[in-house]
Amino acid sequence: MTEKKEMQVAEKAIDLVPGFDSMQSFEFALQAANILAKSSLVPKAYQNNIANCVIALNMAARLKADPLMVMQNLYIVYGRPSWSAQFLIATFNMSGKFSALRYEWVGKPGTDEWGCRAWAIEHATGERLEGALVTIGMAKKEGWYGRDGSKWQTMPQQMLMYRAATWFIRAYAPELAMGMYTTDEVIDLTEDEYHVREKPAEANTEELDIVEVENEEPAEKEKGPGF
Repeated sequence: MTEKKEMQVAEKAIDLVPGFDSMQSFEFALQAANILAKSSLVPKAYQNNIANCVIALNMAARLKADPLMVMQNLYIVYGRPSWSAQFLIATFNMSGKFSALRYEWVGKPGTDEWGCRAWAIEHATGERLEGALVTIGMAKKEGWYGRDGSKWQTMPQQMLMYRAATWFIRAYAPELAMGMYTTDEVIDLTEDEYHVREKPAEANTEELDIVEVENEEPAEKEKGPGF
């Protein structure tokens, strides 16, 4: 093989990413998934489960994120995949399209008027973009505040920030959420409410065949591991 040919092969290998775009990408995904599935460092839902690892690798490639990070922040609630809020915020901050998310507060802490709005600067235009205002009063009216296992009563400030950030990202960078809710959003709905609100236009167009496997701390993860 000539030096030029070797360089072309090397460049092609560098450009190859695990996924479903081609047979080579899929074969690469299978090889990488086989390695990850044998690791004890990945979450239990991926150990000895090549199919789950392939899906995680594909999602990581689409987000240009580290596969292990995706695995550690993708959870199954009501039989559907959901992101942790921290992961979605981190993905937004690292996208390069906006400044890091910031938060604006209104109202007095401890009252229903206490609320939070996320904002950021769009680099391409220099415009300040503002998200929807989320308040404790809203959380109560929507039924999030009194839900069993809810964190709204024990850590309201954090929940206001997470929800404000999630709504901002879904409004201005929906491609990062990939049509999925965050874990705390799903927990704030009953299973029936979640399936009613989930519409085809909001769902990922690709079937995510992630198998739900018992995690290390199932009780905690069912109550909202994305905090």
